[in-house]
Amino acid sequence: MTDSSTAPVGILGGSGLYRLLDDPEPAGVATPFGEPSEVPSRGTFGGRPVVFLPRHGADHRYPPHRVPYRANLWALRALGVRQVISASAVGGLRPELATGTVVVPDQVVDRTWGREHTVYDDVGAVVHVPFADPYCPRGRAVAVDAARSGPLPAVDGGTMVVIQGPRFSTRAESVRNAEQGGSVVGMTGMPEAAIARELALCYTTLALVTDADAGVEGGESVTHAAVLEAFARNVVSLSGVLRDVVAGLPDDDGCSCRRVLDGFDLPFDLP
Repeated sequence: MTDSSTAPVGILGGSGLYRLLDDPEPAGVATPFGEPSEVPSRGTFGGRPVVFLPRHGADHRYPPHRVPYRANLWALRALGVRQVISASAVGGLRPELATGTVVVPDQVVDRTWGREHTVYDDVGAVVHVPFADPYCPRGRAVAVDAARSGPLPAVDGGTMVVIQGPRFSTRAESVRNAEQGGSVVGMTGMPEAAIARELALCYTTLALVTDADAGVEGGESVTHAAVLEAFARNVVSLSGVLRDVVAGLPDDDGCSCRRVLDGFDLPFDLP
């Protein structure tokens, strides 16, 4: 087992966060699911070893429904990562979630389809992992503290609705997602969170609100250019929050996420 006191933290960068480390070193790794979105980079961030991987690729060549989620997370685990922080651009489904707000969600609703949702597919075994609470409890606590101490407005908890993309929501879809309890809407939170759980990884999301979704008080139609522009305005502040999260994560194996596969007869060995 990897020693958590020296294991790197994995960071998955979303739209607008394609580079993070000052001293990146490529760390190529093979996976059973093909190539990850980009060759992961090793470096130091927040005073700890980190592996960074931009989920859309460094040139944003992967749309959300084509991101190789399984390969990305397998690659992180193979490089020793046991705690993953996801940075994502999202739309706000509630008027009080203004652009520039950091939401640390505690629930997710999956409205995607056709994606590869499990690493345990066609392997002759069934692996049902618990997912009632989809995010790491210890990682969330650290992320909430870091976000509240940072320069951006921060919200503890909320439901992320993950839509298929690559198109944005209609006004009717946006209203439905809000009426059904959604706080923010994104395109990449699933199956990423579920696959992380299947690989016994701690997984925490920092969701940066970049726009008001189309159904929120008659908001304007969302554009990709506007999302990237809003993310760029806040990326320095968000990077500071990420740095504090990495520095504050625990360095032991005491989290329940790490024990989620105990008792399973897995069809293959995990890296």
